[in-house]
Amino acid sequence: MPRLNLTHYDTANFLDEMVDETGQIRTSYALFRERIEKMGWKKLNFLQNSTDRAQLSLGMTFNVYSDNQGMERILHLDIIPRIIAGEEWDHLEKGLKQRIIALNLFIADIYGDQKVIKDKIIPKELVLSSATYLKECIGLKPPKNIWCHITGSDLIKGDDNQFYVLEDNLRCPSGVSYMLENREILKRTFPEVFEKLKVRPVNNYTHNLRDMLESLSSQTDATIAVMTPGAYNSAYFEHAYLAQQIGAELVEGRDLVVQDDFVYMITTKGLKRVHVIYRRVDDDFIDPLVFNKKSLLGTPGLFRAYKKGNVVLVNAPGTGVADDKAVYAYIPRIIKYYLGEDAILDNVKTYICAEEGDRKYVLENIAQLVVKQTDASGGYGMLIGPKSTKAEQEEFQAKIKANPRNYIAQPMINLSRVPTLTEDEIQGRHVDLRPYILYGNEIKITPGALTRVALKKGSIVVNSSQGGGSKDTWVLD
Repeated sequence: MPRLNLTHYDTANFLDEMVDETGQIRTSYALFRERIEKMGWKKLNFLQNSTDRAQLSLGMTFNVYSDNQGMERILHLDIIPRIIAGEEWDHLEKGLKQRIIALNLFIADIYGDQKVIKDKIIPKELVLSSATYLKECIGLKPPKNIWCHITGSDLIKGDDNQFYVLEDNLRCPSGVSYMLENREILKRTFPEVFEKLKVRPVNNYTHNLRDMLESLSSQTDATIAVMTPGAYNSAYFEHAYLAQQIGAELVEGRDLVVQDDFVYMITTKGLKRVHVIYRRVDDDFIDPLVFNKKSLLGTPGLFRAYKKGNVVLVNAPGTGVADDKAVYAYIPRIIKYYLGEDAILDNVKTYICAEEGDRKYVLENIAQLVVKQTDASGGYGMLIGPKSTKAEQEEFQAKIKANPRNYIAQPMINLSRVPTLTEDEIQGRHVDLRPYILYGNEIKITPGALTRVALKKGSIVVNSSQGGGSKDTWVLD
């Protein structure tokens, strides 16, 4: 019979969020550890199997584009929560608010006076060559001058027990539905310990999201729509879920029509005006008259209606320039420039291959670095040097030489680990953290997040498309 005795829990010399360097259980995990040891292995496995069935019954599935079988999968929810102390979360919240304010000012400046470029805080070529920089957005003034209404920044914790920002997601950040549904499942799984630990709630996210969307429109009874690429999109469950939760219409591009620069939804009773669109369609595809001419996902005339101020798009087109992985390296300088403050949350050290000195270092030390494609996501376009072959390293060296602007590199960070249920025992697995930030009349950060976990032993890739799973994140009060 597999053991359930955390006395033998092995940290493998990684920073573990449950067990400290002396082998003692951290205070935030003490009560939970006691509870699951009393519960026993058979009961814990029963609860995990029940959780898997609950996810299927709720339709919490996604598609993987690279999977030719077209199979829908659940984002595996490990029932052992990640637990974060309240004071640690409060520090994260301050850092994220600072960061999002600076990023919003940066985006507004880039499409406005470009002072940050003129003052040589960031190279002009780096910004203008970004695949996510849209010259069509120059001169735009979104409602309340807010560009990045919804952000999901990815954080990691290193060996020094400090959180670092790994990247920012400002285009169509996904995963928040899993954060919300994971919580509902875990509250039923461990009701007693959940109550005793006084875990901060996350269920007000959808209320805050609705309030934020409404605040962007001058209409008191604004019609809000969630725009989805359709049922075959990998995040369709989330699109439908959020539309239902906030009382919005779920539409595809073909369900909308633009007349006289106003946007309408086609209904069985005729046309209905739409005032705010929470779009889950990338910039390139929202309007075939302006961007990708072959797009079947967008609505012709939508961008013109937006420029005229007749509809609000969330997030604003063009925000992706701030989550370009090369621009990311300059964000501490950007924070200092706009706010006159040092960054509360540090970046991971980043080498920009477009810069000659950095490129030389990366090419010579590629076996020790993590190389990333600046416009890729989902764990794709990446080389993990210490785990790669010589052939793979040579392939990436050639790619960097051919298109240096398209790559950055970072040192290999030993991601922190948290206890995770495996087939035969509880073992540590590497994790990251994606908090969700809403920016309307004020900035609100839900006191919880999507913890993504690398389920494969030894892996540091947490993306769902690469075999990762998720955990509920408990922030203690």
